[in-house]
Amino acid sequence: MLICFPICGITGSCLSKKEISVLNYYEYDEDLPLEDSVNLLSDSSGYKLFYTEFTSTHNKRVTGLLSIPLQSHPLPVIILLHGLGDRKTVDYIEAGHEYFVNAGYAVMRIDIANHGDREEQNFDFDLTGSYRYWTRDMLTQTVFDLRRSIDFLRSRDEIDSGKIGFYGISLGGVIGTIFCGVDERVKAPVIALAGGNLSLMFGTDALTEDVREFFSVIDPINYVREIAPRPLLMINAENDEVIAPITSKLLFNKAESPKKIIWYPSRHRNLPIDRAYSEGIEWFEKYL
Repeated sequence: MLICFPICGITGSCLSKKEISVLNYYEYDEDLPLEDSVNLLSDSSGYKLFYTEFTSTHNKRVTGLLSIPLQSHPLPVIILLHGLGDRKTVDYIEAGHEYFVNAGYAVMRIDIANHGDREEQNFDFDLTGSYRYWTRDMLTQTVFDLRRSIDFLRSRDEIDSGKIGFYGISLGGVIGTIFCGVDERVKAPVIALAGGNLSLMFGTDALTEDVREFFSVIDPINYVREIAPRPLLMINAENDEVIAPITSKLLFNKAESPKKIIWYPSRHRNLPIDRAYSEGIEWFEKYL
């Protein structure tokens, strides 16, 4: 499940005159203690699976799963992020995990803030109503959490910290675009089923200063160009009923080269996952 981006005929970035503060919003103290814990869950099927916890910004505890293939270390790693309403063990994320591990990558999966093991409050995801600031905080917190995930991974001897990839799906792709834009330690991002220009959901009010400012730090359109010169792969559905294809096109157009977009003749929820993950593996093999 993910937020829906309706078509309103309004294009362009919501980046305002406060561009510098927008780009610096996700700065943090990388020396904050991780206070991490790592517990072995299983040692079979060709990899070790660990349950992880660490402290992120705002004193938030982040839960995750780290898979380490049983082969020579250090290994390249893929950070894999789920969509709205799901968790790090949802079926399509489990599928991606298996694809990446079998291809020889370590895999780090975390829960989006207020999802999975981290659920604290049962509010509806809502960027236009009474819980819009709570929703925005959930998105921004997850960007910080992803950055702290890299801090955690860099502390692990099994991980090659110079070879970090990212694969985000749906809301995970929306958040992940921001994350990859502000953190140069991600060398090869793959963004699936995501789009930009979130303010389109406000129709003609999208151009007002209040709306532009509200979305400034959570709209991928304001961060995607920062990914370059690292290579960006986008994977999208031509008949997406959740993420309007025009928003994906706007996001891709805003990105700078090197970049590539792949379109499948599918809807959001029946994207051919096997092919989408195979495309991701080819991308990582080429650029990690």
